[in-house]
Amino acid sequence: MSGKRGFSVTIFIPTGEPEGLRIVEKTNWSGVGVVFPRAQFPLARQRKELQCAGVYILWAPNETGLLPRVYIGEGDPVLSRLDQHAKQKDFWTHAAVFTSKDQNLNKAHVQYLEARLVALANDARRAELDHGNVPKLPALSEAESAYAEAFLDDVLLCLPVVGVSFFEKAKIDAPKSSDLIIRSKKCIEARGVETPQGFIVRAGSQAAKDETRSLYETYRNLRNSLLKQGILKDEGSHLVFTQDYPFESPSAAAAVVLGRSANGLTEWKDPKGRMLKEIRQAFFVE
Repeated sequence: MSGKRGFSVTIFIPTGEPEGLRIVEKTNWSGVGVVFPRAQFPLARQRKELQCAGVYILWAPNETGLLPRVYIGEGDPVLSRLDQHAKQKDFWTHAAVFTSKDQNLNKAHVQYLEARLVALANDARRAELDHGNVPKLPALSEAESAYAEAFLDDVLLCLPVVGVSFFEKAKIDAPKSSDLIIRSKKCIEARGVETPQGFIVRAGSQAAKDETRSLYETYRNLRNSLLKQGILKDEGSHLVFTQDYPFESPSAAAAVVLGRSANGLTEWKDPKGRMLKEIRQAFFVE
């Protein structure tokens, strides 16, 4: 059984628009998140939370197969930095700001949070960072570092709830005996597992080096992004996954592995040869 504990997150929607401005709070946490689309920045900038020291994330969602583009920053107050980005950065369509309800976050704390989030995003490699220089951790006392790290833990729990998963490195808890497998005629073998994070292809899995004309442009772009990020490495005759990596669907994973359009429900099979489609259907058979 997983050692993770359950927790509650409250999302308040001031405007009544589910995709608009959202205020995110978690039980037993002094922090608060303000998440909003860029179109509602004029409304968000009126929030008192943006007058405090905080860390923020700007991003543009994945729409063409390319990895999301992300910028992470800090400000004291946050609003002045966001005003600059509204004028100077065109790419972002959404933003999330995290600050403290009791105003216990100071400049050093938010610099620490910025540096840690950038490091996590670099490690996860699920987005392309819009950063020139990588921020360094500020010098904090042991107690202050512990406070900032605890605050970060809660931020990382809240982010996936609002659809932000750029900082989560794929994790597979299942044994390899439960893997689903693709074996192609070109001697390509890949292994993957269905998880709450998506369909994760295991590190060491192979992918076809060549692409067919049937491969959708979305997946062609995704393969290029994964090569650029170092998730896929050219090994001469084929490509190799350098780390566990999550995909939105089994079909997306299969298409990237095979270099052609593919139905993940029929391509991925268990060691007995059962297709993923059959495995899913078996849950409904008495």
